[in-house]
Amino acid sequence: MITYPQLRTRAETEAARLPPLLARAEHLAGTVLLGEHGRRRAGLGDDFWQYRPVQPGDSLRMIDWRRSAKSDAQFVRQREWQVAQSVMLWVDQSASMSFTSDDETGTKADRARVLALALSILLIRAGERVGLSGTSLPPRRGEAQILRLTEMLLSDEAADYGAPEARAMLPHARALFISDFLGDFAEVEAALFKAADRDVRGVVYQVLDPAEETFPFHGRAIFESMGGSLSHETRKASDLRDRYLDRLAERRERLQLLCRTTGWQFSSHDTAQSAQAALLWLYRAMERRQ
Repeated sequence: MITYPQLRTRAETEAARLPPLLARAEHLAGTVLLGEHGRRRAGLGDDFWQYRPVQPGDSLRMIDWRRSAKSDAQFVRQREWQVAQSVMLWVDQSASMSFTSDDETGTKADRARVLALALSILLIRAGERVGLSGTSLPPRRGEAQILRLTEMLLSDEAADYGAPEARAMLPHARALFISDFLGDFAEVEAALFKAADRDVRGVVYQVLDPAEETFPFHGRAIFESMGGSLSHETRKASDLRDRYLDRLAERRERLQLLCRTTGWQFSSHDTAQSAQAALLWLYRAMERRQ
C-alpha cells in the first residue's frame, strides 16, 4: 500500500518535471514565426477575413456592394473558417525512447515530448483541438488543455518498445505518431490502417539518436535494450555496422511505403538536429491533407 507521504513525494517529483518541459516547449513554439493570423482560412464563420474579387459560381448574395461601389470591380466578403480541426497525438513513452548517446543532446523521449507539446501549443492557440490518441485525453481547446497534455506526456511506460495507439480516433481528424519506430512493425501497420479506415491522415515522425543513425561502435561491446529484455554481445562491433545500417534503411523504407499507402506523411529526425526546423516542418505538415 502506498502511504500518503510516499504519494506526496511522487506527486511533487512529477510536478517538478512539468514546468521545465512546458517552458522549453513554450520557448520552442515562440521561435516559429507563424504570422499574425496563424492557420486562418476562408470558410463558414462570423469574423471578417478579407475581400476577394467575384469569381464564376459566386451568387449575388455573396457580393459586398458597399466595398464594390468603391471601384469598378465587384468583391466578395470572405469570413474566417471557424470549424476547429481535431488533432490526435501519440508520443512513444516506452523505455527505448530514454536512450541517449550524449547527455547534452538529451534523450529521444525529451525531444519527442518537446516537439509534440510545442506543436500542441501552436495548434491550440490557432484554434484547433488537440488530444492524445486512445481515450485518456480527448481533443480540446484552451490553455488548460496545454497543461493536461504536459502532465500526460511526462508519464513513462515499462515496455521496451512502444506501439502506436489508434483507439477512439475521431473520423476525419489529423494525427501525429512520434517514436523511434524500432519495435514491432506489424503494430505500426495495424494502427495506420485502422486510422486510415476512419479517414484519419497525419504524420509518422521518427526520432532517433545520432548513434542509432551512424552505429559508431568498435571492438567488444554488449548491446542491451533499454528495458533489459534483449541483449547481444560481440567482440567486433564494427562487423555489425553494415548489417545494422541496412536493416535501419529497410525499416525506414517500409515506413515510407506504409505512409504512402495510407495517405500519411513520413519524416525522420535525430536529436542532434535543430528542434526549431523539426517543429516548423511538423506544423506545415499538419496543414497538408493528402
